[in-house]
Amino acid sequence: MKQNVVKKRATNLFIALVLLSSCSGKQQDGGYQQGPAEVLFGTVTTGDATIRNEYASAIEGVSNIEIRPQVTGYLQKIFVDEGDYVRAGQALFKIEDRIFQEQLTNARAALSVAESNLLTAKIELDRKTELTKNRIVSDIQMQEAQASYAAAKASVAQARSAIASAQINLDFSVIKSPVNGYIGRFNYRLGSLLSASNQDAITVVSDNHQVYAYFSLSENDFVRFQREHTGNTVAEKLKNAAPVALLLSDGEEYHTKGRIDAVEGQFNKNTGSITLRAKFDNPRAELRSGNTGKIVMYQQLKEMPLLPIASTVSYQDKVFAYAVDKENKVVQIPVAISGKSEDNFIIREGLKQGDRYIAQGFERLQPGMPVVAQKQTQNKK
Repeated sequence: MKQNVVKKRATNLFIALVLLSSCSGKQQDGGYQQGPAEVLFGTVTTGDATIRNEYASAIEGVSNIEIRPQVTGYLQKIFVDEGDYVRAGQALFKIEDRIFQEQLTNARAALSVAESNLLTAKIELDRKTELTKNRIVSDIQMQEAQASYAAAKASVAQARSAIASAQINLDFSVIKSPVNGYIGRFNYRLGSLLSASNQDAITVVSDNHQVYAYFSLSENDFVRFQREHTGNTVAEKLKNAAPVALLLSDGEEYHTKGRIDAVEGQFNKNTGSITLRAKFDNPRAELRSGNTGKIVMYQQLKEMPLLPIASTVSYQDKVFAYAVDKENKVVQIPVAISGKSEDNFIIREGLKQGDRYIAQGFERLQPGMPVVAQKQTQNKK
């Protein structure tokens, strides 16, 4: 009898342990606790927001001057190297100039002949003028002398023009920089035949003491840009626009702010965008033509619905928030956002002012699970 009682108690104890183990396993493997989970709720509020917008930009110097020959000849000398900083008027290249020296010499000789002929014509004109007074020379002879003098005078002017032209060609044989700036890559080397008809320029001189950053805005962004700034004309709006920042290719912000100073005249029909230009000072020559970066512009918004980023999750580029239905069960809500403002998303669709959402404790929740508001924690003694 006593032995049967002991066996019965042992069996009951075993069953209790199995049930306890089963419940414990469900709690660990299922990832939920018995009863509604406690979560912390929040409410969507409105406030002022600042959106940071970035636009890809291409950078150019204020002047990118192609250096091209104006006379034909072989490249004889190169006075600078690629990448050098040059001053306006500094000699860069020299074209072989012997033919231009000869042209100048011939032009000067032709001037001497023309001046001699002019002197002879002048003497003949003066002689016939005296003879005409005594009626020894006819009027026709006098007119012939005057015509010869005029022709000789024109020949002198023509010879002087030829000298000036030859001198210009000789001067063009030395190619000088038109502006201060940095020399680009050379497309020709010593001995190359240079001509004004060459397809490629010899090189490019870039004036980079200031640079232009070109970037594009969509039609909607440009409409918003105009509405946000005061002024009756585009020029006035640009004048009243806030300075913009330049984000360099390494992610660092350029130390100097710039200003938008020009807008393209029309939208690009293919892209639906319009190009703007921002000017930046470049005193340390840190920026060069061909650099890329991003223009950073800030947009100020008033009374926008805000949702903490920490209270959302993202799946496949979509943002979701958690809320509860009328039965206090979890629902997952897709949220459309207009941008970020510090630690908040700016809500466009999905939630509105006054809506309640689960601010904390949603990490292990599944849609349909019951939840209750988290109780106030008491200080432990």
